[in-house]
Amino acid sequence: MDKDIIQRRLDILEEAGVTFVCNTEIGKDIAAQELVDTYDAVVLCGGATRARGINVEGNDAKGVHMAMDFLTANTQNILAGEPQESKITAKDKHVIVIGGGDTGTDCVGTSIRHGAKSVHQFEIMPQAPDKRDANTNPWPEWPKKLKTDYGQEEAIYLTGSDPRNYEINTTKIEKNEAGEVTAVHTVQIEWKRDALGRMNPVPVEGTEKVWKADLVLLAMGFTGPEDTIPDELTLKRDLRSNIQAAETDYKTNVEKVFTCGDMRRGQSLVVWALQEGKLAAGEVDRFLSGETAIY
Repeated sequence: MDKDIIQRRLDILEEAGVTFVCNTEIGKDIAAQELVDTYDAVVLCGGATRARGINVEGNDAKGVHMAMDFLTANTQNILAGEPQESKITAKDKHVIVIGGGDTGTDCVGTSIRHGAKSVHQFEIMPQAPDKRDANTNPWPEWPKKLKTDYGQEEAIYLTGSDPRNYEINTTKIEKNEAGEVTAVHTVQIEWKRDALGRMNPVPVEGTEKVWKADLVLLAMGFTGPEDTIPDELTLKRDLRSNIQAAETDYKTNVEKVFTCGDMRRGQSLVVWALQEGKLAAGEVDRFLSGETAIY
């Protein structure tokens, strides 16, 4: 999204009386309890920013980064208004992106624009069909079919090949004596049911492969919100470690503390964040005044 659009919206909010306090970490610079003690209502919408790591040998190698660290550094470089030396760059590097979601797509596209020598994207799930299966995925269900997003399209246009590799599992990250990543080891997998009927990835013998790598970007999703605020306020969590609150009123177990968006429902799309933010605002309005016109 064009940053001018975001800035325009920020200006509107400021004119409406919203105060933005930047470079301030709750739980570090200001105690979470201080907010609760000071204000009549507190809404927690800090997202689900705790990224999922990879538990394999060599995961501590130099050149292995969380996707959001890479993407954030790139955005900061763009916002600087002139070329800066990026903290993490894909220029002239062999890039491996582990994860097939939207964040992985952003990593592929950004790496291509940086001028990477090669980009490969690993997805542990099977490739989706080209067309919707009318029997197992009828309308109006969300169509479960192959989607080629902008990141893959740019890679295909520039290299002539799709960067995605499906049903592939990373088994090891290789590094040199200096601790720098040099390669990624993988194996193809098949999804099979166990005795309880659960689907599990099973390695396919003879499909081991070593991929040259100078930069590995982990885009495997998020495990929930950071612990600082929930722990300080003793907020209840659900089984996925998200802050527990009903969708009807967005109230937590702590008086006058609300939560919404990814912090409540887990990592998801921005449209859900917008919707929950609006509905939570309505519930705060109702909590403070007894009624609301926000729906």
